[in-house]
This record gives sequence, structure tokens and C-alpha cells, in this order.
Amino acid sequence: MTPTRSRAACAAAAVLSAGLLAAACASSPQPSAGGPPATNVSIEISDAGCGPNPATVPTGPVNFAVTNPASDKVTEAEVLGGGKILGEKENITPGLDGAFSLRLDPGTYSVYCPGAAKDTWAFTVQGNGSAAADTSLTAATQAYHDYVVTEVGQLQTAAKTFTDAVRAGDISAAEQAYAPARVHYESIEPVAESFGDLDPAIDARIDDVTDPTQWTGFHRIEKALWADHSLAGMAPVADKLDADIATLKAKVATNTYQPAELANGASDLLTEVSTSKVTGEEDRYSHTDLWDFAANIDGARKAFELLQPALAATDPDLAQQLEARFTDVVNGLAKYRSGNGYEDYGAVTDTDRRSLADSVNALAEPLSQVAGKVV
Repeated sequence: MTPTRSRAACAAAAVLSAGLLAAACASSPQPSAGGPPATNVSIEISDAGCGPNPATVPTGPVNFAVTNPASDKVTEAEVLGGGKILGEKENITPGLDGAFSLRLDPGTYSVYCPGAAKDTWAFTVQGNGSAAADTSLTAATQAYHDYVVTEVGQLQTAAKTFTDAVRAGDISAAEQAYAPARVHYESIEPVAESFGDLDPAIDARIDDVTDPTQWTGFHRIEKALWADHSLAGMAPVADKLDADIATLKAKVATNTYQPAELANGASDLLTEVSTSKVTGEEDRYSHTDLWDFAANIDGARKAFELLQPALAATDPDLAQQLEARFTDVVNGLAKYRSGNGYEDYGAVTDTDRRSLADSVNALAEPLSQVAGKVV
């Protein structure tokens, strides 16, 4: 069975911050700043499914509001189009909600909620012409494309150092190369996640797979290094990791983005830090989580910086607030620097973890408003 990439429920991080759930898992899309008004679509996820309401909308900006009244089985909703995930909300556990915004051209899309009895629902956008965003944002999306291409190129090079050490059976060298390779993946993770099964193949944890014999990617080798203390049988896993990264490189070379995707991706990176990653579940064997935190923040900040000129024109106060809060988070992480990397996350106290989560949440809430401002 193909592994699915699931994230730990938001409730797992509740012990770290009393305000964590509301800030990280719920946000309200903002009205479109210009052009046609945004259409509001509600998606209620349940064991039965996730039918969008309405299921047909006009071309242009669309605000999606995702709610989960009671389902423990289904906690995610995605909008799919053109063979990739355009927008999504994960970890919507019972009683929680989330939101994201997109600008959609005419065509047929689908809403997908993994685990539901009916997991795929048709969604149609009607109209004529293109829903392209203001041309002032074209430079931002092109620059983000270039950034992603560069990061994946660096990922391929750094991962090859890691996988070469794995194939050579050199545990020490592989451990040293593990975190530096992953930072290039973590900075653009929402892009990788948009390509369906590619992210689980590269970055799934043991919790994400139904058949452990099919577990591949970074974390499978991480377990071999730090838990099993043996690289026996890991050469094929290393080979597949190289091949999957090469596939990712080919896909991002021709991928295109819309401004809302940059904003949604930045918001998702922060939500992942402040919910699942802050608990230490991501790099549970190596305790290199702080490297991932920093990469997630860097990726989110890059997307924000590219959108900042347009955002400053429509909401200068929000742009200024976000710049200040990014600075706070970066400064907060800096205290854990050690040489060219970061301290072992296992040594970080619960109080410090709570402080990290709170600072990320203080950034995540206003950042979640940006997509609605740039659609």
C-alpha cells in the first residue's frame, strides 16, 4: 500500500501552549483586495466525505473554510487541480477549523479528504478568461520558482553526500550529513507535498505508513542510524531517495505558482512547526528538529519577502507586523545555535519549547491572512 503523509493532530501540542490550537489550526480568509469579490466555499469534513458548498463557483478568488464537527477519521481537505495539490488544510481534528484562499481559472477541480467513505468530490470553476493575479505579483511568483529550483538543486547535492555515506556504511559521516541535507527539503516542503506521493516517499515518518516494509526516505535511514546503529539494508533506500529527489527536481523545473500558493505554503510551514514538529516527533531519533524549524522559518520568510511589496501596498500595517514577528522568531531560534548548526532538541526544556511555539504562533496568525490579501 502506498504510504500517506499524515500530520500529528493539533491536540498533540496542546501541552506546549494553551493558545496553540486556535492560532495554528484556524484562520479566517480575508476579502480580496481588488478585482472581483472572493467567493466563499465551505468544506465540512466527516467520515462520509467533504462535499464543497457550493460545488460550482465563478472564476477568480475563492476562500475555502474547512470545518470538522466530529470526525476522528478524516482531518484533512485538499483542493486538487492539474495533477497537484493547490491548497489544503491538515490536522483539522474534531471541533477545529481552518481556511485557505486560491485564485482559480475556469475548469474542473476536485476536493479530496483522505480516509472518508467518499474521499473525492467534484469542484467546478465557471467563466471566461484567466483569473491571473495582478501583474505586480508576477515577479514574486517567478522569483519563488527560481528559489525552489535552487533549493532542490542544493538538496540533490547535499543528499548525495548523505546517501553516499549510507551506501559506504559510514554511520558517522551519514549522521553528519543528515540535517544539512534536510534543510533544503524543509524550506520548500509545501511544494514537495503538492506532488502527491512524492513527499511521503521522501519524508514519511513511521506513523505515516501502513506497511513498515514500504517505508522509505530520510526518516527510514534516520532510524537506522540513531536507533538501530546499523546501515544494513539501507543502500536501496538511499538509491530510492536519490531517485525521488531527482523526480522532485524535474517537477519543480516546470512548476508554476500563484501568489496565494506562496502565502498558503508559508502559513503551512509555520503551522507544522508549532503543532507537530514542536513536540519532537519529526526527527525523533536524531533530535535534529531545530534544523528543520529554522529551514521552515526560512522558507516561510522567503515567500513573505517576495509578497511583501504587494502586501505593503494593500495592508502596510500587516506587512510591518509580520516583518517584526519574523525577526522575533529568528532571534528566538538563534539562542540554540551550535557551531554551524543547532543544539540537540532533546536538551530543550518544555518551557523553551513552549516559548518557541508561542513565538511561532504569534507569527502564524497574521501570516494566515496574507493569502486572502493577494488573491
